[in-house]
Parts: sequence; structure tokens; C-alpha cells
Amino acid sequence: MALPYFLGLPQWQHPAWNSLLPPSESPLGRYSQVFNCVEGNTTFYATPSQEQCLQWRSQVSDGFRFLLKFPRTITHDRLLSGVDADMRDFLNIIAPLNDVLGPFLLQLPAAFSPGHLHNLWQFIDALPAPLTCTVEVRHSAFFSKGEAEKALNRGLRERNIARVCMDTRALFAAVPDNDITIEAQRKKPRVPVHLLPGDAAPVIRYIGHPNQEANRRFLAPWVERVATWIEEDRRPWFFLHMPDIGDALGLTELWTELLGARAGGIEPLRFNEKQPQLGLF
Repeated sequence: MALPYFLGLPQWQHPAWNSLLPPSESPLGRYSQVFNCVEGNTTFYATPSQEQCLQWRSQVSDGFRFLLKFPRTITHDRLLSGVDADMRDFLNIIAPLNDVLGPFLLQLPAAFSPGHLHNLWQFIDALPAPLTCTVEVRHSAFFSKGEAEKALNRGLRERNIARVCMDTRALFAAVPDNDITIEAQRKKPRVPVHLLPGDAAPVIRYIGHPNQEANRRFLAPWVERVATWIEEDRRPWFFLHMPDIGDALGLTELWTELLGARAGGIEPLRFNEKQPQLGLF
């Protein structure tokens, strides 16, 4: 059954998932039978070879989508300045994935300030069609509802580009009483939840509470929003994270249970060793 929205995780393999996902010759093959998109965090840290990209393409269906991140040297080290050649080189390497690319995840660091917005517009405008991106910002000025945020939102709307909404409220509601939660709270930004109305399909990154049941109340508003977007044929992107990513399948079960109760035709996903859930396609 094909989902009327995109559902994914920040990676496609973890040892805890090996016996829970459907069998396949590769981790990506197992993952892509259940999820129809993935965050491409791997390209943020290291650029793959073109051969690797060809292998990834062979392991997914035509309906699967990669939302790749640009290398951190482009977004974080150089803040999108003077990176035209690097961008072209990167796009050439990942060309085998062109027909299964969603929007790029253009994740910008807190150091990317309102004074760098001209870099953002030049970078986006230089992307060759039909490639596009979605933008995540972390500088506090972009959440203050002042002129800086208005300028950001205006530029994104003009280009029909979504602003990534990162929701870390559940994560920061957790008591930091173990190393995994402490590390997750250290790494993830504690930023307000700001949605940008517009025509571009919304992109949500939800970071869960380590206690699965505690996520129910934090997911409830997203259930209503995502169900409404589906009814409006917006086809949003919804990514699930956990402090321990090995727990992400459990969060997926909870999310799809809640959404299925609100939106007709969406069946909850269940993961177990005897009867793994097969496919969305």
C-alpha cells in the first residue's frame, strides 16, 4: 500500500532493526520496503562515490526518495559562500540518484546568521532544475518573528521552498538521566516550532522522548496537522528521530497507530520478528 505522505528515519540501518525489517540483500533494501524516504545524513559527513550511489539506486523502488544533505564543508564550514564548484562536484557524484531525489535537506548551523541570507539565495538559485531543497535554520534571529525571520520566510515563499520544522520539545521534556539522552540534548537545537505556510510540501523532523508512551501527547498535534495536509493532498514529509535511534521503529509503530486512527486508509506499522510489516509500495 502506498502512503499518501512521506515517512522516514534519519538513517536506513541499525543493528536493532535487522530482525524486525523484511528480508533483503542489503540494509537499504530492508528499510525501503517499509519506509518511502530517508534523511541522507551520510552525505553530510562524507561524500559517497558514484558507484555507491548506483548501488543505492538499485536497492530502492521508483517511488522511494532520498533527502540528501549537502556536505558540511559547504553548509557549515563555508556557510554557502564560494561553493559553486563544490556544489557541482557533489551533484555530479550523486547523479545516479537524480530520479529518486526529494528536496535536498539544506541544514544550516547556528553560525549562519541573517547577514548570510544572500549566500542562501545565491546557492538556491544556482541549483539546476528540477533539483530543489528545503531549508533548516538554527540561528535565534530566525525564530524571533522579527525582520530577519520575515526576510527568510519571504525568500523561501518566493522560491516555493519549505522551511524545515524541527520539533525537539519531546526530547527536551525528558529528564537527562542517562548518557544517551544527555548527548541527544547536547547535539539537537532547542528552537521554537515555527511552521511556514506556503505551497511547498511541509518537512517535519520530530525528535522523540526516550519513553515511547510519553510521545503520545507530543505527537498528537502533528497527527492532526499531517492528517489535514494529507486531506489537502499536500503530501508532507515526516521524519522520526529518537535519542537512541535503535528505538525508532517503536516510535514508528506509535506514530502510525495514532495517524491511522485519525486518517482513513493508513494502517499502523507493526514490527516483530515473526511477522514483519511488508512494504508501502
